[in-house]
Amino acid sequence: MSFPRRFLRQWCALPLLCWVIAVPARPADPPQPLPDFRKLVKQNEPTVVNISTTQTPSRKSATRTPALPELPGADNPYLEFFKRFFQERPELPGERQANSLGSGFILSPDGYILTNAHVARDADKIIVRLSDQRERPAKVIGVDELTDVALLKIEGENLPAVKVGDSDALEVGEWVLAIGSPFGLEHTATQGIVSAVGRNLPTGAYVPFIQSDVAVNPGSSGGPLFNLRGEVVGINSQIYSSTGGYMGLSFAIPIKLAMQITEQIKATGEVTRGWLGVLLQAVNNDLAEAFKLDRPRGALVAQILPDSPAASAGFKQGDVILRYGGEPVEDSSQLPRMIGVTPVGKTVAMSILRNGEPLEIKATIARLETVAEPVATMDEHSDPRLGLTVADLSNEQRRNLGPEEQGVLVTTLDEGPAANAGLYPDDIILQVNHLPVKSASQFVELARELPKGKAIPLLVRRENEALYLAVRLPDKE
Repeated sequence: MSFPRRFLRQWCALPLLCWVIAVPARPADPPQPLPDFRKLVKQNEPTVVNISTTQTPSRKSATRTPALPELPGADNPYLEFFKRFFQERPELPGERQANSLGSGFILSPDGYILTNAHVARDADKIIVRLSDQRERPAKVIGVDELTDVALLKIEGENLPAVKVGDSDALEVGEWVLAIGSPFGLEHTATQGIVSAVGRNLPTGAYVPFIQSDVAVNPGSSGGPLFNLRGEVVGINSQIYSSTGGYMGLSFAIPIKLAMQITEQIKATGEVTRGWLGVLLQAVNNDLAEAFKLDRPRGALVAQILPDSPAASAGFKQGDVILRYGGEPVEDSSQLPRMIGVTPVGKTVAMSILRNGEPLEIKATIARLETVAEPVATMDEHSDPRLGLTVADLSNEQRRNLGPEEQGVLVTTLDEGPAANAGLYPDDIILQVNHLPVKSASQFVELARELPKGKAIPLLVRRENEALYLAVRLPDKE
């Protein structure tokens, strides 16, 4: 018996169609229960301590504000924990007043304690209160201001100590718990999730902060941040706030970094860091195009400090560091941390991009010390295409700039490509498209040769620091 081809095709499809329709829907995954923090708190609460300090009042003033970490800029949104917790009050003769209240945690059974440097800073006396309300005087073993880590020591044996976890293994979305003394309310537990890792803040060039939404407030500073395994993964350090109180963003120092600092303090009483001797800036889209990068990445060398490892190694302004010791440099904020943990005296190979060409440079890392900042007629010329007026430098400006560099002063700015690039009045333009600027008249000549519609790098000196800007002339004038 034969069937029409059309009928056969439809008939054969029916079982398959019925099978598809008959397949039951896959049940939804059951919702995951919220974690129970009760056991974690009971196990770790005894390891958390309350820290109070006293300090001799200054005789130069009738009032005293506690010595607290300040961030640059009065309107900076990052506020330290103690900004609004302590109020100024009149100083009484011979009085020793409490200036700081914070948290910490016991690192080892013999009494080593970790907290923030700004909790222990400038203290004449430190008292540690344990979970059983016993009080012990503490000695400062070492303080590292750059990471805001302090190591204290109290007398004791068989003290309850934290378990140290792996902060590198933290993932965004992971549950975390904080225990501290907000506003002096001891052993307060709050929970949240990890919001970001490796966060760069204005006050922490050497700290890849852990960001979380754990509620922390004044007095919690220096307390531990735990993962769900009951391991400490960070030291609560800062909050983002416009009021001085919790607003949903808190930042912790990774415990791996804190332990590296602790080991150095225990071994030598101080912390040493590597130093390359470059000032860096981030690479945005326009700078990536100007420096012939496929995408924004790397660390742009804006300035090379004299007598530095970078100067000896042959670095040049405009180099883009893409790899450091074999590790990729995706963002300029990564590089200071990588250099900082490099042993002094070690030679490190770096992959860079110079004028669009790949190159490898080796530099021997030195020790970071306190480095000092490097230190005619006003013939004016205007460039209407860029929208600015520049002038030759005065003799004093030339002396301040140094014998190796020349440039021109930006005197006025109009609306146009220069202002759009981020130039300000009083900036000194040192290079245009990698060519040195020697005079105002020569700058105008260089500007006339700039191509349209293409990002071109300008090297600028602003308040004793160098930075690159990318200027782009419109396709049509």
